[in-house]
Amino acid sequence: MEAVIIVIALFFLAFVALGAYATIKVVSAAKRGVDRTIVQARRTVEDHTLRAKSFAQVGPAAELAQLRLTLRTSMRATQDALDAGVAEDESLKESLGLFERLNAHGRELDADLKRLESEPDRATLAARLPGLRARTERITQSADSLRWAVRDRARRFADDDLGTLSAQIDIEADALRHWTRPGTAGEPAPEPAPHPLTPPVPRPAYPWQKSPRPESTT
Repeated sequence: MEAVIIVIALFFLAFVALGAYATIKVVSAAKRGVDRTIVQARRTVEDHTLRAKSFAQVGPAAELAQLRLTLRTSMRATQDALDAGVAEDESLKESLGLFERLNAHGRELDADLKRLESEPDRATLAARLPGLRARTERITQSADSLRWAVRDRARRFADDDLGTLSAQIDIEADALRHWTRPGTAGEPAPEPAPHPLTPPVPRPAYPWQKSPRPESTT
């Protein structure tokens, strides 16, 4: 009886532990979803703010906003392309590692541009703009090059697969059109020759049977 109680208690503890683990996983997944939504919403607000600044302001401030917007758009698009491609192409992991290094430079540049938005000395800001513009162009050009290479690779694989599929379909279509029998060349098949008539086999006579009467002649 004590053994049964111990087994039941162990099962109960196992179910409680499993329920707690499942609850933690669900809560963690929900928290990650909420965090991801908040991050995306914050990025959207920042992008709209930068776009408004680039149109509403003039001079170095407007150019700073435009540089930040260009940098963020390029880096985000490349990140999305790599994340989508690496799920189907394992060879893109090295490219993803290179982008992570480039992304570090992009975040550093974005932080510098953001700090300079509140710079009161417009002359110093105007003097630093050419260097900031050059850094932005180098980073965005590298990101754009990597992104287009990933897309070209995916499109090439898709074209190769489509070409192979089209060739297989053409072969199958040709095979389906050959509805005549091999060797007939479209001519009707000859009729089979009639089988020769076989003479009837005489039936055996038995002692108890009467002799057949001869047929009468007229």
